[in-house]
Amino acid sequence: MPGLGGNGPGARLTFYWGPMDCGKSTLALQMHHNHGRQGRRGLVLTRNDRSLGPKVTTRIGLAQDAIEVTDDLNLWDLAYGKVDYLICDEACFYTVDHVEQLADLVDRAGVDVFAFGLASDFRSRLFPASQRLFELADEVHRLQVEVLCWCGRRGHLNARIVDGQIARAGEQVVIGDTASHAEVRYQVLCRRHHRSGTLD
Repeated sequence: MPGLGGNGPGARLTFYWGPMDCGKSTLALQMHHNHGRQGRRGLVLTRNDRSLGPKVTTRIGLAQDAIEVTDDLNLWDLAYGKVDYLICDEACFYTVDHVEQLADLVDRAGVDVFAFGLASDFRSRLFPASQRLFELADEVHRLQVEVLCWCGRRGHLNARIVDGQIARAGEQVVIGDTASHAEVRYQVLCRRHHRSGTLD
């Protein structure tokens, strides 16, 4: 049974990825706006947004209330028969089971899923959910808004900075932002400077 006005067999699972500051959350909100204007019913989901609340927020000031994806939230039960599409921000922090549920919603319920997230963590290792999205997605798009390392090269790795030094160990997910005064912050670096630990 397809979702409300869903695309049936034409529904797709699409993963948009890139480093911090490349516009993932901004694109997610723009896509939600565009689909809503065409009368499609959708939900906006997130996990571990920088606001620490059930919102999608952007560094350029846009924000939207969202449903917080918790470990025990079943996305199939949430969306089946109720929506045409899902906007899944911070999808890198979802569980692998959530990604499987998203694929089921596309294949069995005709729900379009648009997932947005980082590919890799502060150690440059793939997040498990991102790896599964790369494996299952019908389409994968690296966002083209260029983010630069301090040296001017293209930045594509997210470094965790603690007490002015790049962290090489610790929990995979620690919420932080890019503000220079934060106790834990993140900075986009090129591969050379992520590997060398050089911050300026």
